[in-house]
Amino acid sequence: MSDSLPEAEVGAVAEGVPEAVSEAEPAYDPAAPAPLDVDRTPSGNADVDAQLGRLADTDHLATDGHVEVYEDVHRGLRDALTALDARPGPPVPPRPYDNRS
Repeated sequence: MSDSLPEAEVGAVAEGVPEAVSEAEPAYDPAAPAPLDVDRTPSGNADVDAQLGRLADTDHLATDGHVEVYEDVHRGLRDALTALDARPGPPVPPRPYDNRS
């Protein structure tokens, strides 16, 4: 027992003291970034899969940061699609009957 405060007052003072910070749970912030946990199925194309994997960056950004990532991924997917069109196809087979007169 303390000589300066009666026992009843000591209990009242102790009740007004907040718990230690290390024991407190982090406050829930509904506006904080949260993972969307969207499954990403591999496409089999390395360029496309890399762009789809980049979408995971939005899990750690605030909503206003998503647009930049989405635009970058869209640009990358468009480039990958354009590259597929630019690849040369198989060689054209020779014509069986070449009329050389």
